[in-house]
Amino acid sequence: MRTDNRKVKNTVVSIYFILIVFAILLVTIFKSFEFFTDSTFFIALGLFVSLVLFHSIAGYFEYDSDGAKIIILNKGLILTEYINYRENKVEFTRQQLVGFKINNYIIYKSLVVLIKTYEGKKRKERFNVTLLKPKKLKYVKQSLSKTIKANRKLKLKQG
Repeated sequence: MRTDNRKVKNTVVSIYFILIVFAILLVTIFKSFEFFTDSTFFIALGLFVSLVLFHSIAGYFEYDSDGAKIIILNKGLILTEYINYRENKVEFTRQQLVGFKINNYIIYKSLVVLIKTYEGKKRKERFNVTLLKPKKLKYVKQSLSKTIKANRKLKLKQG
């Protein structure tokens, strides 16, 4: 099964644009009319914090479980064609999957995948799934659960 959140990119770019234009507009208005001269810093700081928060949430997610390997990819949505600055890609065989968990915080969702390495150690990988639609997230959960169930059956047969 393959899924991603490619369609959300236009919305994210629009929100970035609106936040930046709003910040420039507020700074211009405050300077020209000299409104709220004491609180201008706090308003600019609030806009900056909201921009940084939105930037940390906005990410591209791709899941591919077709074939013998499972591929999970996270990367940024803005400027990824030019600068690949936030990519997190994990590729592993189905038998290496030990477990997974979806953490649902108030404004952030993450997928934590537990993978068994070839040395026998377990490794956690985290992925941002905040902008993935609930229906697609459900499909990812079903696919990972199915893989874990198949791994348990295989382990019982062998042992």
